[in-house]
Amino acid sequence: MGDRALNVLVLNCGSSSLKFQVIDTSPDAIEQDKDVRRARGTIERIGSEALLTFERADGPVRRLAEPLRDHRAALERVLRWLVEGDGDAPLLGELKEIEAVGHRVVHGGEKLVRSVRIDDGVIDAIEQTVELAPLHNPANLRGIQAARAAFGRELPQVAVFDTAFHATMPESAYLYAVPYSYYVRHRVRRYGFHGTSHRYVAYRWRKLAGRSKEETKLITLHLGNGCSACAIVAGRSIDTSMGMTPLEGLVMGSRSGDIDPGLIQFLSHKEGLSPDELDGMLNKQSGLLGVSGLTHDMRDLLAEAKEHGDRRAQLAVDLFVARVRKYVGAYLAEMNGAEAIVFTGGIGENSAEIRARICANLDALGIALDPAKNAQAVDGREGDVAAEGSRVRLWVIPTNEELLIARDTVRVALGIEH
Repeated sequence: MGDRALNVLVLNCGSSSLKFQVIDTSPDAIEQDKDVRRARGTIERIGSEALLTFERADGPVRRLAEPLRDHRAALERVLRWLVEGDGDAPLLGELKEIEAVGHRVVHGGEKLVRSVRIDDGVIDAIEQTVELAPLHNPANLRGIQAARAAFGRELPQVAVFDTAFHATMPESAYLYAVPYSYYVRHRVRRYGFHGTSHRYVAYRWRKLAGRSKEETKLITLHLGNGCSACAIVAGRSIDTSMGMTPLEGLVMGSRSGDIDPGLIQFLSHKEGLSPDELDGMLNKQSGLLGVSGLTHDMRDLLAEAKEHGDRRAQLAVDLFVARVRKYVGAYLAEMNGAEAIVFTGGIGENSAEIRARICANLDALGIALDPAKNAQAVDGREGDVAAEGSRVRLWVIPTNEELLIARDTVRVALGIEH
């Protein structure tokens, strides 16, 4: 069975969205990087007039709008397109050609620390972590239940957790310096997120650089609307910037990142804000959006600063860059150097200007960017953008979380160690 590709349906469900891909992969394809993405798409605004985007690898993009009441209806609509085509040639002859389903699940807590086949016990464990990821895990569970309704319980379905990669962090990295009893009673600790992305680009860097897992020290920077940094030694996460929630760490699109905890009580007193209002402010009204007062989109902020000299747009960008540089320095100290820094995510992959600002004047740390190489590494191009004499290599590697989910799904379904 190792040389036969399996059709894997990858699902990523948000509160009102569903993203999917169909990927053909197998153990041999994984080893040779010959996996094939056959289709992908998104459904947004589930619960009202939903916006649908469907795309076959060998066909045009279809955009539709139609009412879809819930995630189950959305998944049924995806499956109908895969089998019937809706004006396009169908991708599948019948539904049973889907041989496994892989689900992105944001939070696995301390129990679910690797990709696992979904059964009732796994669903119960995911439900127990809902309070740790109330905006994400309920939607992930709705996707799992919708897939079980569509395919039955015999089809292998696998959960791949954002937090799992960071389960290797030592206690000194994941514990907060608060009374230890809170960890014992409530599991108050740092979990980290974006683990699937950090794990994928670390693996991809090793393939491109010809390094074994054991001999690598990396800093990976996932920079998008959500942002996180990760320190990786011998293929294992030893530290990451996000914490118990995705709020901690780097400045993000609308999240504050690190703040003085005393700010919470101060603003509560001064502004009369409730805990829920403060949480909403820090998650949805802060970061690039909060500082600039304009947008959370880095491209627009760079344009505003350049074309109109907008001071707050420039300030938001400066804060973003400074926080990334601070974590890079911290992780270089923690690991006593690194072989490479890898940029990924929407900003990390596509903004040569932000990469240049992050790496500027770091020659004392052995970091030097090649401006020409850096300018070319956009629009999905991967490669080493460091100057010839840079001790720390600088790479741009587009992330591919869906591919990693498909690969883990095949490994788990076939009982292969991963």
